[in-house]
Amino acid sequence: MRRMSRVAVWLVGGLLLLGSPMLWAQTVSEEGERFERTVEENGQRYELIGSGVFTYMIWTAYAGAYYQAEGETDPQPQSDIPRRLELAYFHGIEAEEFADATTETLQDTLSSSDYSALERDLEAFNDSYRDVSPGDRYVLSWDGDDLRLVLNGETLFEGGDADLANAMFGIWLGEEPLGEDFRDALLGR
Repeated sequence: MRRMSRVAVWLVGGLLLLGSPMLWAQTVSEEGERFERTVEENGQRYELIGSGVFTYMIWTAYAGAYYQAEGETDPQPQSDIPRRLELAYFHGIEAEEFADATTETLQDTLSSSDYSALERDLEAFNDSYRDVSPGDRYVLSWDGDDLRLVLNGETLFEGGDADLANAMFGIWLGEEPLGEDFRDALLGR
């Protein structure tokens, strides 16, 4: 009987341990930042495609996760499908630095005519940036109609069109991203 009690304790303990990974499987972790595998935003369900960490020179700048509309498992970061990019920051960054980096990156990666076509919307987008502190999260999302920029749950920008959305997602996920390793991790490569 005593042996049966031990076996029962081991079995129950084992089952509890097996249950824990199922809870952990609902998220991924990058440098201590957790990202859900499935997210719902404004009635749209998104599934995680990939996650990673962006390193600038020697600094770990932020962790990120890229999502697409539920059922869209082939990475399409510059398309018309709903998609979402979430970035968790490890260092403070001023709003002006975000705006300057966005403008410079898009000027470098877009043709002059494509950049000119986006310039007015881009100015409104850049004006919406806020300073971030360690632990803050920006979410960039495209639901098929509107581009949104959200900081810690607060919508800062809503509008634009598919061209602006593709340009913004292209900063991290396009042919000439800020970091190829980061892009590849986000795209699950």
